[in-house]
Amino acid sequence: MHLQKRFSDQELEQIVEEATIYMCACPGQVAVQLRSLRELFRYQSRCEIEPGNDLRVHRTIAEATLRAHALMEECMERVLEIEGWDRTTLKMPEGLRRKRTEMIERDEGM
Repeated sequence: MHLQKRFSDQELEQIVEEATIYMCACPGQVAVQLRSLRELFRYQSRCEIEPGNDLRVHRTIAEATLRAHALMEECMERVLEIEGWDRTTLKMPEGLRRKRTEMIERDEGM
């Protein structure tokens, strides 16, 4: 079994950083979940080779993880497309950056 990746670990980190800087948590949350699924998959792969472990258990978890990962990567693609992120640089669009900044300034002025 092999985990297919549309986004590298570095790209997920970039999305999390952009989302954090501009207080747009949703794409960052999806990236965090993708990283967690990747860790779960790696963990199950290690458990499969341990003597005495029930291979069926770990393969069942790994297969479900593969499906969840593919679904969440599809979600990430769609979210970035909807919000207009630059898919090459993974930068949040200027309009969203400005919107977040204006919201913060408005809240601080209250």
